[in-house]
This record gives sequence, C-alpha cells and structure tokens, in this order.
Amino acid sequence: MSADRSSDGVPLDRARKARRKFLRSVGLAGGVIGLALLGYIPTTRAGGVRLRPPGALDESDFLSSCIKCGQCVQVCPVQAIKLGDLDDGFGVGVPMIDARRQACDFSCDAVQCILACPTGALTYKKPHSLGVRDGARLAALPILKAKEKDPENTLNLKERIGVARLAHPESCLAVQGKGFKGQVRGEAFKGRMRYMEVDRWKPIRIAEHPYDLPLCDLCVRECPVKNAIELRPVKGPDGQERMTPVVLEPCVGCGVCEMICPTEPAAIVVDAQAPWKA
Repeated sequence: MSADRSSDGVPLDRARKARRKFLRSVGLAGGVIGLALLGYIPTTRAGGVRLRPPGALDESDFLSSCIKCGQCVQVCPVQAIKLGDLDDGFGVGVPMIDARRQACDFSCDAVQCILACPTGALTYKKPHSLGVRDGARLAALPILKAKEKDPENTLNLKERIGVARLAHPESCLAVQGKGFKGQVRGEAFKGRMRYMEVDRWKPIRIAEHPYDLPLCDLCVRECPVKNAIELRPVKGPDGQERMTPVVLEPCVGCGVCEMICPTEPAAIVVDAQAPWKA
C-alpha cells in the first residue's frame, strides 16, 4: 500500500479534507442544537404568527407542505414575499410577507405565487381533508379593482390570509380630519405598487407617486380589493363627526392599507391569519 494512501486506497489529502469537513459539520450541528437548547434559536416553533402569501394552507399544514423552494418569491412582481430568517424557528426559509415594508397588491392579477407553488402549500382550492379555520373563508370571490372592467374581474381566493384593523385611531389622519400631501413614507421608502393611471403591469415606487389629498383616504383609495374598506362618519367624544376607516368582509389581509398608511406607527395594520368578525 502506498504511503500517501489510506487503508481503503483513498489519497491521504482527500481523506484528511473529508474528515475535517465532517468534523466541521458535526461541530456546527452540535452548536446549533446547543444554542437551541439554551433558548437562543427557537427550533420547535415559528417565532410568532407570520403573514403568509395568498392561498396559504393553515399554518401547521403550510409549514409541513412548503419545501422552501423560493418559486413564489421569484414570481412576485412587487417582491412582497420574503423567506423567513433564523428567528422564525421551523419557519426558516418559509415564505412570508412583511406588509409594512412591502404588501401584496396583486399586481400579477392571477396570484402568480399560487401558480408557481409546486406542492400545494399555496393553493386556489384546499383539499376537502383539510379544514378551514373559523373566519378565514370569504363570502365571495374578491373583486380586484384593477380588473373591475375585465370580463373576469375576481381573484380566485376563497380564504383570507389576515384581516386589517384600525389599531391606532388616535393617529389616523382621517379621524383627525386631516389631509395628506407629499410622498407616502418619505423619499427613501422602497415599497412599490401598481397605479392603473401609470401602468397596469409595471409597479412603481410609492415615493414616485406623491399625493395631495384634502382628507387622507389612502387606505381606502389604494386598497386593491373592491369594498374591502371604506370611510364612514363617526361622532367623536367631542360630538364632532369624523371620518374613520372601517374594514369590511371582503378584506383578504393583503396589507396594502398598512404599507400605504403615512403615520408612524401605522394607524391601520393587518393581523396575520386573524379571523373575520362581523
């Protein structure tokens, strides 16, 4: 046997490199497990409720069905879908949406993320064997404002991914009777959305589309789903009538209202996977 070969005939250099690589892998795995046991990395559960892409199965079914391929990320025209980070536990690499940073505005019209999903983790039609969580089912297919004049103007979505909520009415400009003028979220904000008067198929940065509104109605004006939210008159404690955003049943939880809200923190937010309550 040659002196530069191991007992099984493998060159010693290659054998040493393989052994070092194996030891590094074992060490890394041991470190991750150790940190997890100490509570630094939550491997037993996803770190909080996440807003999933349209058509997502209920959370446990979604986590077990998603293979983290990233196809939904690649086809999203506004790049609303991101992959979960380390602090998401079993949600690492799983698609999610941070609506405040970039909401789903359905610029694709046909919900391309569902079409791209190879496993059914995102689906138009959930298998009968899987139940529907309370308050998730939509009463009717939502009408997309951008398609309202098309022969087929609905989104093929049967369940919502969340529900919008006026979380901070005290900071809402409409409630205060104020307008809005300028760039929503500032010049540096990178969020994008389609504007029909600009280009139906090419979303642009919101910062490139300034507003001049006598009364702020951005959450209503830019909601992509028809009749999902509206301004209604409500009497305040001082007896004066104010306009306030009211979320309605067609809300699918896309998050555009949260993204477009110009106040900090956002007056209106989307509660991920929340049920509709009349």
